[in-house]
Amino acid sequence: MSKLDELLDEVDVEFQSLKSVCSVFKGKQLNKTELTELGEYPAYNGGTNYSGFTNKFNVEENTTIISQGGASAGYVQFIKRKFWANAHCYYLKPNLDVVENKYVYYFVKNKQYNLMNFQFGAGIPALKSDVIKKLQIPIPCPDNPEKSLKIQKEIVRILDTFTELTTELTTELTTELTARKKQYEYYREQLLTFEESEVKHLPMGDESLGEFIRGKRFVKTDMMSEGVPCIHYGEMYTHYGTWASKTKSFVSKELVESKKLRRALKGDVVIVAAGETIEDIGQGTAWLGEEGAVIHDACFYYKSNLNPKYVAYYTRTRQFHDQIKKHIRTGKISAINSEGLGKALIPIPSPEEQERIVNILDKFDVLTTSISEGLPKEIELRKKQYEYYRNKLLTFPKETVEV
Repeated sequence: MSKLDELLDEVDVEFQSLKSVCSVFKGKQLNKTELTELGEYPAYNGGTNYSGFTNKFNVEENTTIISQGGASAGYVQFIKRKFWANAHCYYLKPNLDVVENKYVYYFVKNKQYNLMNFQFGAGIPALKSDVIKKLQIPIPCPDNPEKSLKIQKEIVRILDTFTELTTELTTELTTELTARKKQYEYYREQLLTFEESEVKHLPMGDESLGEFIRGKRFVKTDMMSEGVPCIHYGEMYTHYGTWASKTKSFVSKELVESKKLRRALKGDVVIVAAGETIEDIGQGTAWLGEEGAVIHDACFYYKSNLNPKYVAYYTRTRQFHDQIKKHIRTGKISAINSEGLGKALIPIPSPEEQERIVNILDKFDVLTTSISEGLPKEIELRKKQYEYYRNKLLTFPKETVEV
């Protein structure tokens, strides 16, 4: 028998409404003028994070809060410091003679999914306090308060340990990914930096070197799950890396013909030319697909005799972005034209050297991508493991009442 099973073996349990062992309060409105970026106490007004700081508080530390309004209504947190609970925030005060403070938190957190499904209202979603008060919390050994609190404390201790281990692992994995990305960026920068005395540097728009061709406009509603391959500029930020041979989206052949849409061919480099973030503008993806890919008008495709991957890697360097950022027109949507891109100087080593650099960077790219894809999976696995044990510790054989 495991320690978890021993802890809960033959334990009498009584299910009581949360309101019988815990008071549920709603926060009070705080004037927006009292919110600052700096202050002694955080202010919570729903959501998954604080909305600012203030110099006063209305709730003590170590308190469970539940978001009352908005898309996050039902989200549960444990606040370890004094804070201001605003009008769209519930907070709990347990009867400590009956229940452990953090036992209540873990129980309610375990019911978060249920609470978020009890949002109401046709406009902004909200959660009624009655839904929280009606939650049925298991009280072990209700006739023996001392033993009951002892069991609750042990459950809290175990879950605190799992929380700490999960947090530590997530931090370690994230730190590892960050380190690998920095290492990759460092070597990419070094490998693509040449003295002018070593190799020729030419403007990318030089007629003897290459040509930027702007795509033509199509909209998201034109995009399909099959048809002619296409690349929308928004996908350049979320989907594509240094190279691609398949597209995420497609358009119809009829649309391509009627609008005379333009296609990047194998060996061209697709370069995004508009976006909200200046740092991302100019990023290139080498198109290596056998079939041409239709390009959105917020992108260019670059035709040259250079190794397409070499060009794509170069467009992701600091030296390239330092050159083009002065040509970017800023606004709600920032953009750059072909003239601005064409002024950027690119070093032109021999084809053999370009291939050597690409091979090295490909290995780094695979390693970084592998870690990037594996990290969320590993974190999700640990999260599920933690939720399994939390559910096991807070679910008793006699449980018959659900939200």
